[in-house]
Amino acid sequence: MNTRSETEVINRPMFIEGVWCGASDEGQLDVIDPATEATIAYVPHATTEDVDYAVKAARRALTNPSWRDMKPLAREALLHQLANLLEENADELAKLETQDNGKPISLSSQVDIPFAISIFRYMAGWSSKLEGASIPISFPGSEFHSYSIREPIGVVGQIIPWNFPLVMAAMKLAPALAAGCTVVLKPAEQTPLTALKLAELIEQAGFPPGVVNVITGPGETTGAAMVDHPGIDKIAFTGSTAVGKMIAAEAAKTVKRVSLELGGKSPAVVFSDADFDLAIPGAAEAIFLNSGQVCFAGSRLYVESKSFDKVVAGVADLASQFKLGPGCEPDTQIGPIISARQINRIDQLLQQGVSQGAEILTGGKRHGKQGYFMEPTVVAGAAPDNALLREEIFGPVLTVLPIDDLAAIPTLANDTTYGLAASIWTQDISRAHSLARQINAGTVWINCHGVIDPALPFGGMKQSGYGRENGRHALDLYTELKTVCVRI
Repeated sequence: MNTRSETEVINRPMFIEGVWCGASDEGQLDVIDPATEATIAYVPHATTEDVDYAVKAARRALTNPSWRDMKPLAREALLHQLANLLEENADELAKLETQDNGKPISLSSQVDIPFAISIFRYMAGWSSKLEGASIPISFPGSEFHSYSIREPIGVVGQIIPWNFPLVMAAMKLAPALAAGCTVVLKPAEQTPLTALKLAELIEQAGFPPGVVNVITGPGETTGAAMVDHPGIDKIAFTGSTAVGKMIAAEAAKTVKRVSLELGGKSPAVVFSDADFDLAIPGAAEAIFLNSGQVCFAGSRLYVESKSFDKVVAGVADLASQFKLGPGCEPDTQIGPIISARQINRIDQLLQQGVSQGAEILTGGKRHGKQGYFMEPTVVAGAAPDNALLREEIFGPVLTVLPIDDLAAIPTLANDTTYGLAASIWTQDISRAHSLARQINAGTVWINCHGVIDPALPFGGMKQSGYGRENGRHALDLYTELKTVCVRI
């Protein structure tokens, strides 16, 4: 159902060139609380004309001396000021994130908001450390002084998903601003509220108008207009592999730079010598965190056969004990799925998986009469071609499999089109390092899962995308390398 309470619904305008505005045709989108199915806000549905306005604003800001000639330490100070403002508004941001996305307030307040703050603080320091190199060359006949410099890539279009809205905004914005780029940011239409609050804080921090523009609208229209716009030099996208492929194809038409952080079907491998006090809750958290709506979720659990029953029983027991409920309730551990469309997709994949021979050990049903809640689910007996092993479900569904032949683990772990992440649980450190080298994934965790830090590069292999966010490598996504050669 979809209820409205007009006295509680808020209108949030977009932010373009330092001005808060609606869509040019006055079109709006409903923002839905997934825990209640109620409309909580209206935001503009940005048109192609609005996208053009935002891109031109970013282009003007890119060449405006107030930003173009700003000293690196001044950019660093602005980013630190923004981080301070995020910290001052942390409680409001956490509540907005929980209401908008549905995730538990404990997750919003203890993980999402602090991590977003840390990203801005970490990236701030890189503003003054974008160095080139002096390059000796051997061209005959003369002496030369040759060197390289790093310059901002230009106007960047950033399209972010709904699972970690503020974190994703920070991971995109912070390195782009540190590099001196200007940005048009589009949050997911399901979760625009913290991005718009972030725009308010960006204005308050003193960034010149047009450096950051936040527009709202669906990917099919607003996002597509950004990808097609010739005034955008680079697209940074986090989302599904299917959409990432379309963006890459469209961006090629104007030879835009592109970075893609896409889907995953991450394996978690538990050996019999693992510390089960770590491995069992670790495997459960790897899949059920944020209701399974995590790109690097450990959705395929491989367990050495002699420990299979113990590990699976432990994970299933934890799954059955999690408290489901609205994220605003302090004891909630599992919040709702983001939308009716997404929970219906999870339902369909579960039904397909069972029809193909899989067995649900626990969960598998929707929970409650209101909101998009799905029980944490553990499934066994899936054949290699089962949809539950092949598809990224993006929900709280774990598929478990026993392993008899340990030599087959690399083949099993790599039997997917994705390559985002993996985890290994063992006390044999040599085996852990050896297996980590054989798994085709951008990140491999050992005796942990989901450790993300502003300093750790993060990104995928295969159809999980290309480019690395976080760490110094994130600056490579937002700079161009220029070579200068001088005859002496």
